[in-house]
This record gives sequence, C-alpha cells and structure tokens, in this order.
Amino acid sequence: MTPTRIRKTIRRTIRTRTPKPLKERGPVSADELRIIPLGGLEEVGRNMTVFEYNDDIVILDMGLQFPEEDMPGIDYIIPDVRYLEGKEKNIRGVIFSHGHLDHIGAAPHLLPKLGWPPVYASRLTLFLLRKRLEESKLNQYLVAHEINSASEELFLGDYFKVNLFEVTHSIMDAMGVILQTPVGNIIHPGDWRYDLSPVKGKPTDFSHLARWNTKEKPSVLMMESLGSTKEGSQLSESEVYKNIRKIIETAPGRIIIATFASMVERVAQIVSIAEELGKKVALDGLSMKMNIEIAKKIGYLKFNPNVMIDIKNIHDYPPNKVIAVVTGAQGEDRAVLMRIANGDHRHIKIEKSDTIVFSSSVIPGNERTIQRLKDNLYRQGANVIHKEIMDVHSGGHALIEDIKLLIRQVKPKYLLPVYANHYLLCEGAKVAESDGFPKQNIFILDNGSIGIFNKQGFHVSQEKTPIQYVFVDGLGIGDIGNVVLRDRQVLAQDGMFVIIATVDSRTGRVRTSPDIISRGFVYLRENTDLLSEVRKRVRAIVERKTVGRRPINWIYLKDEIKEKIGSFLFQKTERRPMVLPVVIEV
Repeated sequence: MTPTRIRKTIRRTIRTRTPKPLKERGPVSADELRIIPLGGLEEVGRNMTVFEYNDDIVILDMGLQFPEEDMPGIDYIIPDVRYLEGKEKNIRGVIFSHGHLDHIGAAPHLLPKLGWPPVYASRLTLFLLRKRLEESKLNQYLVAHEINSASEELFLGDYFKVNLFEVTHSIMDAMGVILQTPVGNIIHPGDWRYDLSPVKGKPTDFSHLARWNTKEKPSVLMMESLGSTKEGSQLSESEVYKNIRKIIETAPGRIIIATFASMVERVAQIVSIAEELGKKVALDGLSMKMNIEIAKKIGYLKFNPNVMIDIKNIHDYPPNKVIAVVTGAQGEDRAVLMRIANGDHRHIKIEKSDTIVFSSSVIPGNERTIQRLKDNLYRQGANVIHKEIMDVHSGGHALIEDIKLLIRQVKPKYLLPVYANHYLLCEGAKVAESDGFPKQNIFILDNGSIGIFNKQGFHVSQEKTPIQYVFVDGLGIGDIGNVVLRDRQVLAQDGMFVIIATVDSRTGRVRTSPDIISRGFVYLRENTDLLSEVRKRVRAIVERKTVGRRPINWIYLKDEIKEKIGSFLFQKTERRPMVLPVVIEV
C-alpha cells in the first residue's frame, strides 16, 4: 500500500460517520471525573476508555475487535470516537497497557483522527505499536514517550497524575495504571493474572495498591472479568514450563508446538530447554518471527543463535532433534498449523512419530474451528497434546479465586467489572458479592455509559454517548453500515438471483426472454419450471408498467420486479435470495 493511499484512507477515517449533534452531551461539571468506555464492555476486544476531568482527557488503550460470524467481509472493528470530536485539543495523553491488538490495534486509525496526541507505553508495547504504524506509513507522526520503569510518574494536564505497576499477562511489559485525580483514584490493572510461582521474577502481589484507597480519596477498581465464570486460579507458568520440558525430553520424534505469537516468554523457555537438550528450534509464522525479532532487538531475549534454524532446513537434522514453534493454535485458515494439518506446508508433512502441542487457550468463538483442526491432526496419527490432556498452557486472564484475591488486596471503595461480554461483567460482580463486597458499590457499565466520580461518590449518569460499530473493510473505515452488512448476510444465507430484462424503449415490450443468474440460491438446470414461471412473470410485470406509458419510471419498474419476484420465490422455496433486477433499455 502506497503512502498516498494510506493518507487517503486516513482522510476517509476522519470523514466517516459524521455524527448527529449530541444534544444530550452537556459540559463536564467541575470537580467530577467522567469514565467513558468506548469499547470493551460488551465484547472481548475493542478496548478503549476515556477519563475526563474538566478540560483534561486521558485515554487508556485503542484496541480492535475481530469480526463475528455474522459480519462477512469485515476485517475488524474499531471504537466509535464521536464523543471526542471537538475535544481533540483536550487529550493530554494516550496510555497503552500492553501490546496485544485488542489494546493497540486501532491506533493507526484513531491517533490521526484525534490529532496525534502523545502516547505513553512500555518498551515492548511501543515497539509493537511502531511496527503497526510502519505498516500504514504513519510512524513519523507518532509522539511517543517510553516508560522504562513502573516507578515512573506521569503528569498529564492539570488534574491527572499517573502511577504505574507491573502486571503478569501473556505478553511481556504489561502494565497496570493508577490515575490520581482530585476526587479519587482509578486503579486499572488492564489484562492481568496472578502467578504465585513464576519461572523467574517475583510472585504477583497487588497488596501495595491498597494505599490508593483512603477516606479522603477513595478508589475505583476497574477489574477485568473475562475469567469470572471459571473456578480456581490460573495455572502458574512454572508448571507449564515443567510439562513442556517433559514433553521435549520424552517425545520420540519431531515436536511441533503451536502457541500465540505474543507469547514471547513461552518461546524463550522452549529455546532454553532445546539448548540444554541439544535440539534445534525453527520458528514459523510472520507475527511470531516479528515479535521474537523485536524482543531480541530490545534485549528482552538472549539465547545462543546456533539453536535457531530456518524452517526450510529442519530436514537437515534427525526428527528427534527438531522443535518447530508455529502460529495457528486457534485454527486460523492460513496460519501455519492449519497449513500443516491440510498438507499445504512446504516443509512440514505430518508423520506418525510427530508430537503436536497446543500451548494455548481457546479464544471464545474459535471452539468449532479448533476442534476440526484437532480432528484432522488425530486422523493423521500424530500424538496431539492440549490443555485437556496436560497443563501445557497458562492463560493470561484471572479466574474466580484470582479475582477474589485482587479485590482483597486492593480494597477498593467501588468496583467496575470491565473487558468482557455483559454476562461476564455480571458474573464478575457476583464473584465480588460472594466474597463480601457491597453490592451497592458495584457498577456495570455499557459501551457509551458515563460513570461519574465526585465528592459524593460514584454513580452512572443518565446521559450516554452514542456508540456504533465502526467496521474496517479493506481501505474503507466506517463506510460499511448496517444496511451493507445486512445485504452481505442475505447473500451468505440465501444467495443472489439476478434478472436481466431487455426492453424496447419505443414499445415498452421485452425484446428477448429475460436472462437469469442464480448464485447460492438454486441450480438453474434443476429448476427449469421455476425459472420459466419467473420469466413469464417478469415479462408481465414489465409490459404492464411500460406499454403505452411515457415517460417510463425505470426505478419504479425495477423495485416492482424485485418485490413481486422476491415474494414469488419465497412462496415457492421459502427462501429469500437477494433479487437484483437489471433493466436494459434499447
């Protein structure tokens, strides 16, 4: 994509969805903090939260959401930022909690739209963000401040003082955020989990966060709730390390480990084990290679380069001396593991001596795809190991007992479950209540809700900012609306039925028998009687509306064909294809 096309895309982004006047949006009252989630509270992904105090605005994350099954052709979805239009000059900074796409993925679209406000992020997060902006030829506009230590303090505007703290997640350099304001403190861990016995480093402990809740300045805990229906605590990474090591030690042949591209530390552990055991590691998957290269470049990964080999050279070594670490554990169509399973990979063909490890959790919505992938691998005789068989993955999100422990350690005054579907937010609230947290101090917001924090306490405003899906489809951002999406759904479900009628402009009569094209509806050769009747009806409709009439309303004619033929087809088939009439005047 050329820089010119990118700039045009960005300009399209800026023009997209010209908002209606927000009559309900009044001025921000003095001495109150507004918390406005623009995404992440009714879905998994699209995380973005606005914090506003007087004329100061701080933003946490700008993530994307991957499309659902009923969104054909959509690449991803980004937050709706209409609330910020006209307030761009008030944005004092954007803080990115970590480098996953559901937290940084919308930045190339939103940063330009908001006037390139300054960005604050840890080292790895900033490198991943820059890489994403480079792909859009926008890196030169970024105003970035690297956070080198969790002990740093940031002063953003007149009213926000920002403190940071380290959190354990499935990617390095993840941070939690504390926003100090005149009315109270916001504690937001982002995505997090406990690890009480890590492979290296200190056990996770959030007890120090309790000091941010005082009588003078109470605190609000914004608690990620994705794991609020799963009992127990998240598995320690040290247990995962032990089990993966055991597999690598005992596997009789080649080992193929599929994991997330962001699991840099996991890959580093595998490389370390391989080096100890005299084995070679080959990486495959563009995003994984990129992340590992970035981690090496900034000094986060250090290992003997002789351990690594190119994927095309794996056959130069005995099978029991080779470990392939690949992407595709979620069953993505063109990811490496799927290509291996389908026999489309250029260098790896499944052998019965292979051991395949799914070192990953199942992202909600991918269950069927992953199951089909596993079935395919099992049918080929490989030894498949996944979380249901052995603890080979520790997720990056806290479970029920972790949530309880967090609340006990932080001791917040108010609780806001965040970063999940609505039912999971409700379950997160139930977990807190079951552990004694007062129900009246728990607030469940929707995207666009406005939480008000002032001297009197916390409440949810009657006011709400409009929130819509903003779809990204190729070069188009926001130009795919509900009507277009509904048309795509119709095409996917019932197909398309095209009628081409040639009409004599002088007489108004149909010159030749109408041509019919059917895609995804019926097979023409097997439905000759139906098609013959359609042609008769089209001819009758056309000549009834055109013969002896001047001028001819061609738009009305096409609408009539669409309606009448659509009703007839439903009567005969109980299907509703998209009927597309084409009238050619000759």
